[in-house]
Amino acid sequence: MARVVVDVMLKPEILDPQGQAVQRALPRLGFDGIADVRQGKRFELEVEGPVDAAALARINEMAETFLANTVIEDFTVKIEADEKAEESK
Repeated sequence: MARVVVDVMLKPEILDPQGQAVQRALPRLGFDGIADVRQGKRFELEVEGPVDAAALARINEMAETFLANTVIEDFTVKIEADEKAEESK
């Protein structure tokens, strides 16, 4: 089973009030030196079978039509290494 990660972020020109709220709170909590904060969403998809070109195309379609609002958000799709395979090495 493979894991595919879809990261969704507001486009740079879109105001991010949640990110701004976090940015304003950080100095009060003792975390200085942070110039900007942008908040996003992360979806981890466990895919049955191999992640081939057809599966990636389907996941991109899913991200574009359901997971992200492409008017105001950008998304990236990446395949993560199989953790079980990594542990057995």
